[in-house]
Amino acid sequence: MTTPRKVIPIIAQAADTQMISPYAAHEKIYPRSVSGFFAHWRWAVVFLTQLVFYGLPWIEWGQRQAVLFDLASRRFYIFGLVLYPQDFIYLTGMLVISALSLFLFTAVAGRLWCGYACPQTVYTEIFLWIERKMEGDRAVQMRRDGQPWSFDRLWRKGGKHLLWLAVALWTGFTFVGYFTPIKVLGLEFVQMSITSWESFWVFFYGFATYGNAGFMREQVCKHMCPYARFQSAMFDKDTLIVTYDAERGDPRGARSRKADPATLSLGSCIDCNLCVQVCPTGIDIRNGLQYECIGCGACADVCNTVMDKMGYERGLVKYTTENAMKNKWTQAQTWRHVLRPRILVYTAILLGIVMAMLISLSLRTQFKVNVVRDRGVMARIVSGGNIENVYQLQVMNATEADQHYKLRVTGLPGLAITSEDVVMVESTQARRLAVRVQVPYEAAAPGTHPITFEIDALDSAGHLSEKSVFMVPR
Repeated sequence: MTTPRKVIPIIAQAADTQMISPYAAHEKIYPRSVSGFFAHWRWAVVFLTQLVFYGLPWIEWGQRQAVLFDLASRRFYIFGLVLYPQDFIYLTGMLVISALSLFLFTAVAGRLWCGYACPQTVYTEIFLWIERKMEGDRAVQMRRDGQPWSFDRLWRKGGKHLLWLAVALWTGFTFVGYFTPIKVLGLEFVQMSITSWESFWVFFYGFATYGNAGFMREQVCKHMCPYARFQSAMFDKDTLIVTYDAERGDPRGARSRKADPATLSLGSCIDCNLCVQVCPTGIDIRNGLQYECIGCGACADVCNTVMDKMGYERGLVKYTTENAMKNKWTQAQTWRHVLRPRILVYTAILLGIVMAMLISLSLRTQFKVNVVRDRGVMARIVSGGNIENVYQLQVMNATEADQHYKLRVTGLPGLAITSEDVVMVESTQARRLAVRVQVPYEAAAPGTHPITFEIDALDSAGHLSEKSVFMVPR
């Protein structure tokens, strides 16, 4: 007898069942324009940084570009300074200075770099300015984006993107102009002879600027930038941060200018939400410090404007510290605690490294020498009974003028250079030459003996010593 099969009924899915995604769709943020103390400082930094970035490649220094990183010839020109790959230690010093500066600024006033000088913030500000000029401020943009497409909306959107692309491509062109002389690059572009790598980096950097500043904006700061994640490790209770004074502002509520908040049992916050509307990352500072806050101070500027209109005291949203809010310190007391031992230690270390780099650069010899014993030529006895070793010397001239160098060798009795002992090296060039060194036959016992090459610059001040060995055959 067979066992009956169990039938599992198939129940049709209800027609009203919906699939819910665990990820919220991104909503575009329309930051409202704002003016005030911090906004003026932010725009001052925008002008300063872009004046330096766009202007430096066009400055001439003698017969060349003032700042040029010539990767092909492995030379880096910074005004009157010529650096070689052997000067990599200075790049390390610059990275250490940058890191310590970030630690110092963050410990003093939070995300100063993010709010004022970060390229993402700078180019977002520029792109927002273009957007407002083409499409209007926040309310106008939101109204237009909610309307059907029209010729007016089309030309405004199209014009905005054309201007964005122009700024982005000019930014990419300027970036490549630090590695290829920018006038040469411009001529290549006009003549359509630009190389594939130059084209790639112009469009790649331009595309990154266009995408990050035009579309991604706050998403870069919130999701891509690692600094937002570890900034809290550099904060403490005496760090200046953008803070909402909840004790003074709450309870919130709308009221007329003539109304007395105390009579209405309300705080100073009129719940206008302007602090949210001006925030480039779309947060509400009244909910406390959040990692998305870039410390730009836009909410403080707009809140001060509202307080002025209402006739209230400024500072409902302001830069202050957690301890200052808790202990109700005055501004002078707050600043005394801001300049705490941690800040003084950071400052002392930073100044020490900067001074060390400046002193090292000022004392830096304007030429370099590498000495390698020629392993392809064995130590040998030559005519006259002398013992000869051959060395390969590379002399690099780090100045922008032709230089002559005098070669000497010491370390053994009668040791002398029998080949060319005065070397001419053209400006910013390197010359490799074979140097023959001889010693009398009985001047040294068989084996290896330490010797020193002495190199003196004849056309400028400078002296270098390079050690090597002299081999005496058995």
